[in-house]
Amino acid sequence: MRAAFLIAALAVAPGALAQHDEASFRDCARCPEMVILPAGTFARGSGAAEQRPAEMPQQVVTIDRPMAIGRYEVTFDEWDACVQEGGCARVADDRGWGRGRRPVIYVSWDDAQQYVGWLSRKTGHEYRLPSETEWEYAARAGTRTRYAFGEHVTPQQVNYYTRGTLPVGSFSANGFGLYDMHGNVWEWTEDCWNANYAGAPLDAQPRRSGDCSRHVVRGGSWDDYPWFVRSAERSTGATAVRLNDLGFRVALTLRR
Repeated sequence: MRAAFLIAALAVAPGALAQHDEASFRDCARCPEMVILPAGTFARGSGAAEQRPAEMPQQVVTIDRPMAIGRYEVTFDEWDACVQEGGCARVADDRGWGRGRRPVIYVSWDDAQQYVGWLSRKTGHEYRLPSETEWEYAARAGTRTRYAFGEHVTPQQVNYYTRGTLPVGSFSANGFGLYDMHGNVWEWTEDCWNANYAGAPLDAQPRRSGDCSRHVVRGGSWDDYPWFVRSAERSTGATAVRLNDLGFRVALTLRR
């Protein structure tokens, strides 16, 4: 059943899944819900109005095949399932904010790798962290503005500059049906850190050269001003760091 579903999804034309017509699936009861995104082309990085050196040069990038990404950031429920089954080594601290459907926090890049490794073994499918390019493609959802919601955001759209995380899906989804791409928690990606896009791949592949003691994080968090939750915003964290505003979502390579 799932194989036929994925084969059908691979035939979807670019752009056909925009505006909540997305196909989705879940590989197990406590696995993340995944949304299939179409192949497509977009402008990665800052436009002329933003001009952030770390987000330049702006480049046209092609996602040449459909892929799947988590509808939500990985939650404590999902993380705790990994711990209970022995796939993840540590119980993540929730800082007293609560667990359940809140995004997991205090997880390092190495911890996230444990999770995707466990998920891959459990399901037989190739779960991983998204590349930085895939992440921005998913966040923009076909838009060219600073945010998927336009040039400005409000506290009614995004969890930013507040007092902590909120349960995933507390705000409206973007055009791909994805939640919390802006704010709530920063999200780890697969890529090693580089100071800008000079020499970056022009496809969906992660950048595996540069400072690989650090990795790219995207999306901003509950603790940030609006500027830091833009679609183009990129920052970095040491591979082993664990913070109260840093989590992740998963991606999946779809088999042809």
